Amino acid sequence: MNQFTWSLGIGDPTIGGWVTVALYLTATVSCWITMQRLADNPKERRVWLLLSVLFLVLAINKQLDLQSALTEIGRILARRQHWYAQRQEVQIIVVGVLVTAAIVVLLTLIVWARRLSGPTLLALVGIALVIGYVLIRAASFHHIDRFIGQTLLGFRWNWIIEMGGITVVILASIWRRGQLMG
Repeated sequence: MNQFTWSLGIGDPTIGGWVTVALYLTATVSCWITMQRLADNPKERRVWLLLSVLFLVLAINKQLDLQSALTEIGRILARRQHWYAQRQEVQIIVVGVLVTAAIVVLLTLIVWARRLSGPTLLALVGIALVIGYVLIRAASFHHIDRFIGQTLLGFRWNWIIEMGGITVVILASIWRRGQLMG
């Protein structure tokens, strides 16, 4: 099992997967439009540009399942370097580093963005939800995977968290454009 077997293909061919990709692409376009309308505010404009690019990357990743390729590369390295038996400890360290980095980035964004509009701050909260979800999925702990696979009112938790965060950003983008028009 030291061979790379991942292949390019549709990562999540379910209705939920396609709806999520559609939301990512909607967020990409909505953030791009908002960025275009903020010509006189370069700081806020950069936030919406970054969000637009990030959502495009996430849309591509959602269906190509690129994180599975990275996971497989990690497993191959672990086996070849003889630390596969300690992979859970390595996962914990990696997740700890990622969470710490995410917290530092979030705190930096809060300080940097404190004077931005309410909708832009809300969009940052939405992207924090999405990035948090992506980090949780990347960690691939089985007990977490079981939880996010459970349902609430017929909706899986992974849909609620991921689609909810994307929707928050879309609504914040629409809200911000409304402020610019009014």
